[in-house]
Amino acid sequence: MSKGSSIIVPEGCEQVLLHACCAPCSSAIVEWLLAHQITPVIYYYNPNIYPFEEYEKRKNESKRHAESLGVEWIDGDWCHEVWRHDICGLENEPERGKRCEECFYHRLFATARKAQELDIPVFATTLASSRWKNLEQVNAAGLKAEQMVNRYPKDSIVHEPVHFWAQNWRKDGLQERRNKLLKEYGFYNQTYCGCEFSLRDGLADRVQGQE
Repeated sequence: MSKGSSIIVPEGCEQVLLHACCAPCSSAIVEWLLAHQITPVIYYYNPNIYPFEEYEKRKNESKRHAESLGVEWIDGDWCHEVWRHDICGLENEPERGKRCEECFYHRLFATARKAQELDIPVFATTLASSRWKNLEQVNAAGLKAEQMVNRYPKDSIVHEPVHFWAQNWRKDGLQERRNKLLKEYGFYNQTYCGCEFSLRDGLADRVQGQE
């Protein structure tokens, strides 16, 4: 950790399972981890993204970025109907509302479970790098996922506890670095959060702004 850094590395952390929401949000974080001798394993699990063509664009950019750095990249499933089931009744919630809370938890629970499966003791998420996300919601979802996975393991095998690395990844110039890397890599830069409801609300806002 660099002098004066506000990024606090969990004690003994040498590897992290990094849930990646997209390549732009991952780029500066992955660069920072590698520079500080922490091995990231990228887990791309985002069944909220809609439509499937949009999901494929974002997934392929994330994979391209990882391959360019020689970083291990794991493809999660696009279980959109399962995700829809989990957020049922929250479709009309506003952005940063309860639907987003449930969406974060859905993805981070899956990440915590994957970390447990792979015996990677620390997991984190690039969701905490976006200025459009509520950092408190993201961290609460990650800590809840940690608690639930450790309390209710998937199998009868005894696992070491997994821990969520709650971190504001916008600090220490990483937000500015993200913007530079977006241009350097020529990443596809999406215009809405990902789900059909954020797309709907974004379109409505743009139409309203033109009136």
